[in-house]
Amino acid sequence: MKADIRTVLTAGLAALVAAAVGFLAWKQSARNALPAGIYAANGRVEANQVDIATKLAGRIIEVIPREGDMVEMGSVVARLDKDQLEAQFRQAEAEAQRARQALVAAEAQVVSRKAELTFADQEVKRSAALVDKGYTSREKMDQRQQQLASAEAALNAAIAQVDQAKAAVTAAGAQVEQSKTVLADATVKSPVRGRVQYRLIEPGAVLPAGGRIASVLDLSDVTMTIFLPAREAGRLTIGDEARVVLDAYPQYVFPAKVSFVAGEAQFTPKTVETSEEREKLMFRVKLQAPREMVKEIEDRVKTGLRGMAYVRTDRAAVWPAKLAPKLPS
Repeated sequence: MKADIRTVLTAGLAALVAAAVGFLAWKQSARNALPAGIYAANGRVEANQVDIATKLAGRIIEVIPREGDMVEMGSVVARLDKDQLEAQFRQAEAEAQRARQALVAAEAQVVSRKAELTFADQEVKRSAALVDKGYTSREKMDQRQQQLASAEAALNAAIAQVDQAKAAVTAAGAQVEQSKTVLADATVKSPVRGRVQYRLIEPGAVLPAGGRIASVLDLSDVTMTIFLPAREAGRLTIGDEARVVLDAYPQYVFPAKVSFVAGEAQFTPKTVETSEEREKLMFRVKLQAPREMVKEIEDRVKTGLRGMAYVRTDRAAVWPAKLAPKLPS
């Protein structure tokens, strides 16, 4: 009899404990429940990886950043041997100087030809007056007219030479600018601000045009990619608010905004007929972190970090206190 009573009491106590645990779990679940209009999905941190390459073929004499270093936009990443390029630049400058001198000479020739033309014209006029008075022969007059025609032709030729010299100066100047650009390209600079992920070559390597030197993680565009059901994704617009909580930093809540919603579904069944099948439609959504915030915490930014994203699909929904932005100090 006593054994039966103990069994009943034990069973009753176990039931009370189970009920208490269930109640606490329900309360915790109620506290963790999201309000209507806010949807949760998991995702991972992503950032564009930019390959820095040389435009020129040549031997690398210096690679500056190490893996893990931060590089600024426009900062020098590597230098190529530019002895040959500098020689080509000097040659282009010399050709430009010669073209300018040729232009000066051609312009002086035009001045001389104009003077000759003026003199020949005056001779014709004098000869014409003398012929009318009978002081000179018609043959002399014809000679003067031929000299005038020759002077006109010489002037036109000199003017054409000036035009050619000007074109040569323009071409030589363009060659100098091209050589200057090529010389500048021997200093390879980073197109973005970011962290060096991989240093792909060392000094002494000979690269072809387009040869990669380093891979840099562009920290100006940090995003998290998530997938949402069609019903939730259809309510989103670019710029809607979101929150991100990373598994590696569960104590922080990072603000974000919707920057992209796919125009077509992923994981689409071949035939979509029923409501249940339509729920299988998933749309890719990107959440972008504010650039100012990323710059403050860039030492913590790592691609591939996973976490939970919370997207507000109803702008009237109020964010719960637990999703208030909280950033590392």
